Amino acid sequence: MRVDLFDFELPDACIALRPAKPRDAARLLEVGPGGGLSDHQVRDLPDLLRPGDVLVVNDTRVIPAELRGERIRGQNVTPVSVTLYEREGAARWRAFARPARRLMPGDRLRFGAMVDNACLASGLDATVKEKGAAGDVLIGFDLSGPVLDEAIHAIGHMPLPPYIAGRRAEDERDRTDYQTIYAREEGAVAAPTAGLHFTEELDRRLAEAGIGRETVTLHVGPGTFLPVKVEDTADHHMHAEWGTVSAEAAERLNEARAAGGRIVAVGTTSLRLLESAADDSGMVQPFAGETAIFITPGYRFKAVDLLMTNFHLPRSTLFMLVSAFAGRETMIAAYRHAIDTGYRFYSYGDASLLFPEAAR
Repeated sequence: MRVDLFDFELPDACIALRPAKPRDAARLLEVGPGGGLSDHQVRDLPDLLRPGDVLVVNDTRVIPAELRGERIRGQNVTPVSVTLYEREGAARWRAFARPARRLMPGDRLRFGAMVDNACLASGLDATVKEKGAAGDVLIGFDLSGPVLDEAIHAIGHMPLPPYIAGRRAEDERDRTDYQTIYAREEGAVAAPTAGLHFTEELDRRLAEAGIGRETVTLHVGPGTFLPVKVEDTADHHMHAEWGTVSAEAAERLNEARAAGGRIVAVGTTSLRLLESAADDSGMVQPFAGETAIFITPGYRFKAVDLLMTNFHLPRSTLFMLVSAFAGRETMIAAYRHAIDTGYRFYSYGDASLLFPEAAR
């Protein structure tokens, strides 16, 4: 399909730079089975769902994956920054570098200056092992294992999306704001943003309304931020992300659906993982591994009945996904309504609750 079919104009004023407070005060646009639109707040979810429905949330935890420092080549010292995105061993990470052209295999890197930690007072040192073709590098750190993890947490920065980082600096609030209340399993370089809207109070009210919750893990990778640069979706390459669905969660989800409950994916990450784990009959199977599933219109959804998700970038794989789920024309109309009525977009923005184009 042509990528320009998923383009739309978005005023800069629509981009949220901070989340709603409290989280569940964010607005929620319900996009009904026939494309009907109704305006709510996230805290209204217990009234919009039915007893027996099950929310599926992603419990990945964002690591402070952005490291800022210097490239050291002899006497030549140049500022660089990297965003870690895939671990390849106790001391090695794949990372996107800025500016990538300044790095070559063998270059020494030094990140941060940890004056409050004697053993790391000189900073976190590393070596460029390989250079990729897409601005990525393989970095070998001088530290490894848990000690390296501690150093990254001490000197790293939260990897805010470019549309936020380009407008304000990351700060201490983001360490909390950019994690869901379900965050447990470290490994993501971007938050599963639909989950950012949930609070302990909303969780309690959903349980009291008879709405279940299951957790899965998908470590969100940098593909969330990467623009689609090709003209046809068939030419786009998705970055693989690692995820897991436990046997117990799969069994409970299948039982809930068999009893008439609906599976509500909280976020495109949960949806992509469930669709990767489902067999052709729609039964969710235990899953542990990588997925690079790319969902565009024409895809037949197997495991998910409703989708709660934020508002996405033009020409992005995520806008293609929601168009596949609810219908492209429906989503174009929904986004036009959201823009006209002041919904806030992207990671810290408002949310939508989508019914499938052919409602179950």
